[in-house]
Amino acid sequence: MRKIIGRINELNTLKQAINSDRSELIAVYGRRRVGKTFLIRETYKKEIVFEVSGIPDGTYKQQLANFSNKLIEKSKRIKNRSKPNDWMEAFDMLSEYISGLKTKEKKVVFIDELPWMYTPRSNFISLLAHFWNDYCAKRDDLVVVICGSAASFMINKVINDKKGLHNRISYPMRLLPFNLQETELFLMSKKVNLGRYDYLQLYMAIGGIPHYLDKILQGDSVATAIDRLCFQSGGILVDEFKTVFASLFDNSTNHEKIVSVLATSKSGLTRDEILSKTGLSSGGTLTRTLNELSQSGFISDYKAFNKLKKEMLYRLSDEYSLFFIKYIKDNSDSSWTSLFNSRSYISWGGFAFEAVCLKHVAQIKNALGIAGVGSNSSNWRNDKAQIDLVIDRNDNCVNLCEMKFSNAAFTISKTYKVTLQTKKAEFTKELVTRKNTFTTMVTTFGVKDNIHLSDSVDNQVTMDCLFENT
Repeated sequence: MRKIIGRINELNTLKQAINSDRSELIAVYGRRRVGKTFLIRETYKKEIVFEVSGIPDGTYKQQLANFSNKLIEKSKRIKNRSKPNDWMEAFDMLSEYISGLKTKEKKVVFIDELPWMYTPRSNFISLLAHFWNDYCAKRDDLVVVICGSAASFMINKVINDKKGLHNRISYPMRLLPFNLQETELFLMSKKVNLGRYDYLQLYMAIGGIPHYLDKILQGDSVATAIDRLCFQSGGILVDEFKTVFASLFDNSTNHEKIVSVLATSKSGLTRDEILSKTGLSSGGTLTRTLNELSQSGFISDYKAFNKLKKEMLYRLSDEYSLFFIKYIKDNSDSSWTSLFNSRSYISWGGFAFEAVCLKHVAQIKNALGIAGVGSNSSNWRNDKAQIDLVIDRNDNCVNLCEMKFSNAAFTISKTYKVTLQTKKAEFTKELVTRKNTFTTMVTTFGVKDNIHLSDSVDNQVTMDCLFENT
């Protein structure tokens, strides 16, 4: 039987809701396949008294019928009632069912994929709010969990609702993909026993999505796992890209365009550069699309060092999307074994490793011994140089992080030494206040000791630190 891996903060929140002396309303959101349903079911398997899930593309009548059918399965008394004609009657049925339960312990109502239950002119959100305010909030023994993959819907129409649900959400919870430590623990629990370099490569290709990782089998190598999932006929990730976007976003064409252009830019793009490369028009549509991609975890925005917000860079942060666009999309007849040996692997590896490092800045800080020092992370670039990770510390120091992916200790050549020195000099020129600057290498297997190392690098950490807890 599968056990919950990681999710420490989320588990603490869910247990806190059960142990509180009042009813609680929890809104959980996160991208498809990230494990939302599993987390709620496993945590509350003894407390759930009613569970229903929205029907994808279901009509108003189908959603109502599904809701009432689930209630009828739970209660003979409800079975004698006529089917609800609207959501007011449906939530009245739910209230009647809950009132008839004998237990005095906390009871959990779990409404999964809530955005699918919403249909135009159904007043679903308003009547859900009425159910909470008029019935649940007057009791002290309920936890209502509403869950959805469409992050923009959950945030805009539920968490930030200005009407009946305003300030009613006890705990908004965004469930993120696994980090590297959780990925390692998850795969080890499945007896997929590989080295950290192999775990890292799997993560770089398919990310920390539990459903994807669950398909990796004991005895798989990196190549056999990726071949089966991403390139062989019937592999779950062969066509997952369009499925994910279609399930999360209405009119997802613009979302796919932005992700596709970001996949071509190792250093990220500004808003104006995205406009230029996609041909999209500026305005509210672009802003909304960028926000939806960010809320769903596909892209991340990074504030430029000492610059205004308008100069933020957007980077593709979803590992599977990058891997799909780079390799799967136009290589349906290939195998990872052949592509792994291609020249493009080095380029992809560098891009993907940087993206992973940017998700694990807390681990990098911990390895550098500065976990307790306040800091801001940003990027920096000018016409001559670029630094993808700047850790600006409150102790008058700055780490300029260079991230390098390789299958052995990284060697600093004379040319690369000059590059590092140039970056540091160019960055220092733009410092508003004088600070100590340290060139920091983040690599897979460390940096080889040679005559160029001490002249260009102040400190270094390896991939092992990315797997540590923070």
